[in-house]
Amino acid sequence: MSAQSDIMVVTGILTLLYRIVPVSVSEGPAGTATRNYLVEDREGGRWFVKEYPRGTNVAEERQALALGESARATGVPVPAVRRTVTGELIASAGGLSVSVTEYVADAQTAEGGLSGGRWAAVGEAVGRLHRALARHPAGPPRPVPVGAVCDVERAGRRLEDLLARWAAAPPSQGFAAWAHRTAARRLAALPEAAARLERLPVTLTAQVVHEDLASPNLLLRGEEVAALIDFRPPGHRSAAWELGRIVLDPRTVLARPDEWIPGLIRAVDAYRVANPALSAEDLLAVPRVAAGYLACSVYPLSEPLNDPAALTPALEAYGRARQEAATVPWERLEEAEEVLRDVLS
Repeated sequence: MSAQSDIMVVTGILTLLYRIVPVSVSEGPAGTATRNYLVEDREGGRWFVKEYPRGTNVAEERQALALGESARATGVPVPAVRRTVTGELIASAGGLSVSVTEYVADAQTAEGGLSGGRWAAVGEAVGRLHRALARHPAGPPRPVPVGAVCDVERAGRRLEDLLARWAAAPPSQGFAAWAHRTAARRLAALPEAAARLERLPVTLTAQVVHEDLASPNLLLRGEEVAALIDFRPPGHRSAAWELGRIVLDPRTVLARPDEWIPGLIRAVDAYRVANPALSAEDLLAVPRVAAGYLACSVYPLSEPLNDPAALTPALEAYGRARQEAATVPWERLEEAEEVLRDVLS
């Protein structure tokens, strides 16, 4: 189905199932797997409409939207979901499935990196989020082995698999060639990463989290958090991992290599005030877990083999940034942990 045909179907779904009469429908920023639209209705309301690709597990997407709703109910900045006239979170018709949320005006993603008051604002927002989701019906926080947070053995197997698949015909140019070389370097560096990860606690706290809290899913307005978007279905992951993933995003670390330690401290301090239940041991682990996660990550090195169509210039740039940033936290890790220890003691 063409983009124009999809827009016509989406317009019909909005009119019949949401009682939203569009006066304009335009394509918005593309998601990783979704086609998104910006809609204005005849009353002047503005909406963000997400069209899910065919084959999407719609039940899981409903769970993700419901998770965001539960966080919003506690005051976490999450856009309100517009339900259908029958109370559904997702509408399906004409071969398409869509969800509708309020449009967040005058906001930008965190892809430009954190600076200034944004560090503390993000730490506070993630702390409020984790405090709220710790009470989710999917289950309370629980300890998990640190190997489940940064799984070096699994990373090794995945990197070996990529290199084996490339062995018959190694790519010679472009992002695929870079990914091939980088996978080999990352595999060679895993023993050193494993040794550094041995200094983490035996267990870390896992709980229901956002689970995809990357820079594109964090909207900022000035130095405030405007919204957290694109939740995943409820699942237990390390709270320290999620905080570190967003606060030490590669784009932030590379843009301000001299600021990430004081920024991290401000973020962790604000998080602790918002969510005092997470232990100091977990919070002290944030920079080491963030560095370990990058060392063990295969994405997006795997995309030239697994999903070439998903490769975009932005994704390729992000992949290169992840590799470049992977060494930065290791270089000053002890310094960061020493400062954190003083703050948390």
